[in-house]
Amino acid sequence: MTARLASGLWVSAYLHRLQLENIPAYVVARGDATSGAVMVKCATLDGRATCHERLMDLQTGGRRWDCVVDGPEAEVDARIARARARDPDLWVIEVESREGRHLLDAPGLDG
Repeated sequence: MTARLASGLWVSAYLHRLQLENIPAYVVARGDATSGAVMVKCATLDGRATCHERLMDLQTGGRRWDCVVDGPEAEVDARIARARARDPDLWVIEVESREGRHLLDAPGLDG
């Protein structure tokens, strides 16, 4: 069994990793520092965005990032707002990348 990083520590590491790649990102909503869930919005600056969530991989028992919504930025924002209303401990990170780079598929970011 793999130990999970505290959410706040993972978010800090993720933001640092993005900074090293010159990908702008910021915390939109600060969740529970220990166990809050994390959503990552990637805005492509053309009116579109994606939203990724860490979900349990039933085949491996591990966790993986899934794109849960991809479309107009307003729709993505509405999905995030609904999730945040249900879960005040939720972290929301916004990444801005014309190329759609979010690095969630990079080694070590599976959370």
